[in-house]
Amino acid sequence: METANPLQQLLLRGLGTTTLVAERLRGVTQDWVSSGRLDASQASALVDEVLRALRGETPELEQQMGRNLERNRDNFLQDLGLPSQKEVDELRGRIDRLEQQLRQRERQD
Repeated sequence: METANPLQQLLLRGLGTTTLVAERLRGVTQDWVSSGRLDASQASALVDEVLRALRGETPELEQQMGRNLERNRDNFLQDLGLPSQKEVDELRGRIDRLEQQLRQRERQD
């Protein structure tokens, strides 16, 4: 394998890892079928679902991960004592209202 192209090496390793995971998953599910813990159609569906996830073909999983990422980000910002975007927007609204009230009072005086 040519060592001059690290991106190609990374992609090939990723493909190899995916193949190994798929083979191992098939072996485990076959063991489960043999022991009666899973029927053959469930095993096949499980393997297909995991492989789709590995290939990035699961938009619902991506959406769930996005929600988890947002929640973790919000928790992280909160732990740092930083406001969320919602809190910043609310404060901007309050500032706008206060500025408007101040301008109205200045006009009245």
